[in-house]
Amino acid sequence: MSSLSTCQELSLLRFLSAELTRGYFLEHNEAKYTERRERVYTCLRIPRELEKLMFFGIFLCLDAFLYVFTLLPLRIFLALFRLFTLPCYGLRDRRLLQPAQVCDILKGVILVMCYFMMHYVDYSMMYHLIRGQSVIKLYIIYNMLEVADRLFSSFGQDILDALYWTATEPKERKRAHIGVIPHFFMAVLYVFLHAILIMVQATTLNVAFNSHNKSLLTIMMSNNFVEIKGSVFKKFEKNNLFQMSNSDIKERFTNYVLLLIVCLRNMEQFSWNPDHLWVLFPDVCMVIASEIAVDIVKHAFITKFNDITADVYSEYRASLAFDLVSSRQKNAYTDYSDSVARRMGFIPLPLAVLLIRVVTSSIKVQGILSYACVILFYFGLISLKILNSIVLLGKSCQYVKEAKMEEKLFNPPPASAPGKPSSKSQSKSKSSQEESLSASVTSQPSHQKENVLPLLVTSTSDQFLTTPDGDEKDVTQENSELKHRSSKKDLLEIDRFTICGNRID
Repeated sequence: MSSLSTCQELSLLRFLSAELTRGYFLEHNEAKYTERRERVYTCLRIPRELEKLMFFGIFLCLDAFLYVFTLLPLRIFLALFRLFTLPCYGLRDRRLLQPAQVCDILKGVILVMCYFMMHYVDYSMMYHLIRGQSVIKLYIIYNMLEVADRLFSSFGQDILDALYWTATEPKERKRAHIGVIPHFFMAVLYVFLHAILIMVQATTLNVAFNSHNKSLLTIMMSNNFVEIKGSVFKKFEKNNLFQMSNSDIKERFTNYVLLLIVCLRNMEQFSWNPDHLWVLFPDVCMVIASEIAVDIVKHAFITKFNDITADVYSEYRASLAFDLVSSRQKNAYTDYSDSVARRMGFIPLPLAVLLIRVVTSSIKVQGILSYACVILFYFGLISLKILNSIVLLGKSCQYVKEAKMEEKLFNPPPASAPGKPSSKSQSKSKSSQEESLSASVTSQPSHQKENVLPLLVTSTSDQFLTTPDGDEKDVTQENSELKHRSSKKDLLEIDRFTICGNRID
């Protein structure tokens, strides 16, 4: 009996000794631990790469937004001048106005009509009506407004595109639309309703800023963190993440404009006292910091769970730069502000109408000196727009060259075999790409015939196309490989709301 207990004690001692002295070698599973370390490095790189994309995208939105206030009125003036002086020079062209000029005039008329319609909306009454509601009710209203804003943006650009195409469609074609006037009134109604929606959002945010205990502002900021729960645990592909990044860019820029409107309204109430601006400054910084923190955490965990590298954000940035460069070519098929709206869901017209309404009601212009200040401010905006456009265009050309996407701009597909580029045109384009990139994007658009193929090349490959097209043998091999792959859209082919009908598991 004693010998049995001695053996048990010896066994327990051996077990404890083995637990205390046993070792293991991590290099036996080197691939696994290397992958885990790379994931950590990827998460650490996400804030820098994401903010570089956000910084570039916000300035793209700013460029499209400033276009409405600066260059659009000048373009409308030139279009009206051409329209009124055309009988003096005779009708040399079949078109009275170019398609771009027609679209500019339509945008200007929509802005003017919606601006006068906004005078019938009482901001003060809306503010006191919202302020009288409970905190929980305002929280629910603000969430509903965010959903409604996305729905309005998704359908609004379709309404505007339908109006532009209906007004500029060649008359020789068979009529397949309800007419320009119904489309025009639909566009006016959309811009007006969307402007009111953004005004309610700004008013709710203003009420949150002016609340005594800041409870509503805290609840509204916590709503951003709820977005993390609804995003990070879903399966995302590269295209889906691209759409989310564009949506975050648009949302952040819109929040900046809403904060500007809130500051203008509050400064007006306090007779433009500079001391009150420092009272608002901590709340403004808190809202911006929470938005940045939520975006960083959300994208860091999405890339971690879906094994997406941080280099994908440079591809997204190159895709946005490609939109800017391609819109400056001679045969561009759309205005740049419209391409930004399709890509990011940012439509500048309703936001511009609201900002003009708030500025004109908050700032009273009286006297010659005041008008001189307004003129100087307008020239300052034009200078800012031109400087921003030049810098963006230069950086976009740099990003397109780094991504090796020049051939998408300069190699139109032949009419005989779209998948087989001719060697003569290919060698000619390769030798002149570097010289013609900066020159072509600054040229004015010219009218072309309908039978000319578009210049932009699209692809159905599931990879982000940043390399030049291969030889005929490589093309056939790619086609054979693509038969066994699931069809996915290229980043350059999708717009902001392409994935609305696609389910994200």
